[in-house]
Formats: sequence, C-alpha cells, structure tokens
Amino acid sequence: MIPPIASKFVAGESPAEAIEHTRDLNDRNVKAILNLLGEHYHERAPADEDAEAYLRLVDDIESADAEACISVKPSQVGLDVGTEVFHENVERIADYAADRGVFVWIDMEDHDTTDVTLDIFEKVARKHEGGVGLCVQSNLKRTGDDLERLADLPGKIRLVKGAYDPPAEVALTEKSKVNAAYKRHLEYMFEHFEGGIAVGSHDPEMIEYATDLHEEYGTDFEVQMLMGVREDAQYDLAEEYEVWQYVPYGDKWLSYFYRRAMERKENMLFALRAVIGR
Repeated sequence: MIPPIASKFVAGESPAEAIEHTRDLNDRNVKAILNLLGEHYHERAPADEDAEAYLRLVDDIESADAEACISVKPSQVGLDVGTEVFHENVERIADYAADRGVFVWIDMEDHDTTDVTLDIFEKVARKHEGGVGLCVQSNLKRTGDDLERLADLPGKIRLVKGAYDPPAEVALTEKSKVNAAYKRHLEYMFEHFEGGIAVGSHDPEMIEYATDLHEEYGTDFEVQMLMGVREDAQYDLAEEYEVWQYVPYGDKWLSYFYRRAMERKENMLFALRAVIGR
C-alpha cells in the first residue's frame, strides 16, 4: 500500500486506480497522462512485459472512455537492451494506440539517448500523423537545433527545463540561463510550430510567458504538470486552457517518489505541505 505522502504523487499500484484518478481529474476538466513506473531494464523480458502492460492500459483507457493518454520511458521499453528492441516496442505501442485513438508520449531521458529517441519519434510521428509526442529539455545546448528538426513534424512536443544532471559541456547549469533558454525555445515554438506545444512546467513565470505568446501568435498549446504539484493551479488553469496532469502508477512507486522529492527542494516542500495540509 502506498503511504499518504507518496500517494500525493502516485495514483496507485494498479491500472484501475490510475483510471479512477483520471476520472476525478476529468471531472475538473483536467486530462491525464498515464505512466507505468519502471525504467532502465537491461534485459528484454521486463521491457517486453511493460510494453504489453501499456497495450492493456490503452484498452483500459478506451473502455473507460477516459480523457487520457500514455507516456513511456525509452529505458523502460528496451533502450538499455538495444536500439532495435526499443524501436520495436515503441512502434508496437504506437501502432496499437493509434488504432484505438489513444495518444502516446515518448519521454526523454539522459542526454546521451537524445538522438536515438528523436529518431524513433520521427518515424512513428510521420506514420501516425499526430498521434505521438516527444519531450525535449531546455537545459541541453542542442535543443534549439532539435526544435528546428521537429518543427515540421506532426504530433506534439513537450518542453521541460530538464530534470537530469547532464555535464556542463552539453548543458546549461545555471538556473537563470536555463530559464532564458526555456523562454527562447517557447518563442521559437509559438512562432514556427502550427500547434502541438506542451508547456511542461510548474513555474508560473513560464506559464504566463506561454499564455502571452499564445495571445501574440494564436498558436494552440497545453499545460502539463505533475500529479501532486501545484494541483490548485492546475484546476484554475483548466478553466481557460487545456491542462494535462502527468499521472504515474505502479508498484515501483518508491524510487519515483524518492527521485521527485530529491530532484528539487521545492518538490519536498510541496510534499510536506500536502501532508500537513497547508
């Protein structure tokens, strides 16, 4: 059983609990991005098992008629096993979901996996004409060039600041510089993308900047935030904009909760406030 402090950030251990949480979100006009917890498998069997679990989750979403999609991590579906395994599983999931009208996000992990993740996204994005999305990280120095490559592809792009800790030779390490890059990347996306922009941030400044760009360019966008972080703001934003909540579930919740709590000090503060009710 998931303890209360972790249940603020994880929907439960089963798909049924994730779907139940999705229904609650949908009642408040927020949509769900469902993620089965698991990553960095070095053998094919668990990678294939989680890929199969995602196919069942797609069926659950379809059966529940829920406003939800799925998000998979590359290392969860075979990237650490081999590129071929990774590509096979992503294609299998994307094909299955497309037939059932369920959107698929491909998360981005460590900086040294960016190219192979971009490659499979481009392949399935062209095949399914808008049924898949990809996450990119503003702290990487290469992201401006990557956005130019992605601008004409169908699908969606989620822009995040970057939760990993890449070396300084490939990434910006100062918070002010990452924030400046995030704004610069948003500007490029609103000006050059036809839509499909996902603002993956809890930072009020970045969200306000995105809404201003929306007013200027008229480009469609959505806001994406994590379960358990600034949820009141999510509900408020959903009164005017499209809002999606990233909803993890599964029995590997402990490592996820620990990482979220330790990634940034403010996440721990959010957790503590949730527990004491402030």
